[in-house]
Amino acid sequence: MVAMRVLSWNLWWRFGPWQRRQPAIATEFDLIDADLSCLQEVWCDADDGDQAEHLAARRGLHVARSTGSDGRPFGFGNAILSRWPILESDTLVLPGIDGKPSHRSAVVAVVAGPQGAQLVASTHLAWQYEQSQLRQHQLAFLVPVLDRQHRQIGNDLPMILAGDFNAVPESDEIRRLTGLAPGYGPPLVFTDAWAATNAEPGFTWDRSNPHSRDAQWPRRRLDYVFVSWPRPKPTGNPLSARLAGRDPHAGVVPSDHSAVVVELDDRRPEDLTPPS
Repeated sequence: MVAMRVLSWNLWWRFGPWQRRQPAIATEFDLIDADLSCLQEVWCDADDGDQAEHLAARRGLHVARSTGSDGRPFGFGNAILSRWPILESDTLVLPGIDGKPSHRSAVVAVVAGPQGAQLVASTHLAWQYEQSQLRQHQLAFLVPVLDRQHRQIGNDLPMILAGDFNAVPESDEIRRLTGLAPGYGPPLVFTDAWAATNAEPGFTWDRSNPHSRDAQWPRRRLDYVFVSWPRPKPTGNPLSARLAGRDPHAGVVPSDHSAVVVELDDRRPEDLTPPS
């Protein structure tokens, strides 16, 4: 395998015409055919089951889910779906504005990928337009924990961190994450796969989406796939990034967010052809 395909997508929980949207989500999910999918606003209840499990069953994928202390999946949570076995997973509950645990979280998994064990995280930060400081606080909690877990794996494969960050690329929270401002856990910083491969703005939340037509917010790029640095080149280098999930299926657009689909270089340094 030369490239690993990674998807990040906010599925918009059970908002809007949610029952009509489910087949559209499933169709788009199958078309994308990602190796790793980081999903947010995933629903689960006793009557309808777990949305992540339903999607995974279509393609025989492995699932890691954000869960409570009782082991039950969050009704409004995150998921990682993997083509490869998941060796272990954990849920990190993010702090709220009062510093106490909130309903925001990250699900973290160690995936038995083709090159070895690799850390993957899917998260969803606070949404309020003015809460940059809270999002920075949430990342200041999350990134050092991920850094420790990453180091415990004991190899040099990069970490993949994806999700709906509810922040634009020029925000303080994203600038700190990508090394453009003092960071959250030096020397760990992240490469923004979209910015590394694409000159287009890549708005993932836009009023051209019928679900967002009457919203007050401007169009923005809120959804990301990040790859940790330092890392051995070319492993994890972003090769391409595109948006998906923008077109209707059976007359309905799947979500109010576009999906981000990224191809990452899966070669190791020893796979490179030495110069002649």
